[in-house]
Amino acid sequence: TRGSCQLRMSDEMLNRVASRFRTLAEPYRLRILQVLMRGAMTVGEMVQALAGNQPNVSRHLQILYGAGIVRRRRGGTSVVYSLKSASVSSLFELVYQNEMSRPDIQSE
Repeated sequence: TRGSCQLRMSDEMLNRVASRFRTLAEPYRLRILQVLMRGAMTVGEMVQALAGNQPNVSRHLQILYGAGIVRRRRGGTSVVYSLKSASVSSLFELVYQNEMSRPDIQSE
C-alpha cells in the first residue's frame, strides 16, 4: 500500500541511488540492457542487435560497467558483456508494468 515503505536511506546512499538512476536515464543504455536480458553478448553482437556502431555501443557499455550494472569477461579475442544482476530485469518489468497500467498509455 502507499506509504507503507519503511526504507530509510542515508544521504550517501540516496546519492548512490540517484547516480544509478542517472546512468539508467539514457535510452540507448536501456536498449543495450534490454538486449543483454537475452543473454551475454560480445560488443559486435550488440552492435548488430542494435543496428548501432561500435564506438557508441562501447562507450555506453563502459559507462554501464563503471556503474556496476554490467560485467565483462574476456572470451578469446572478444569481450563478453552480461547483466551483473537480475535486479535490472526486475526494475525494467516494474517500470513497464507501471507504465502499462496508466490509462493514457496504449498497449504496444
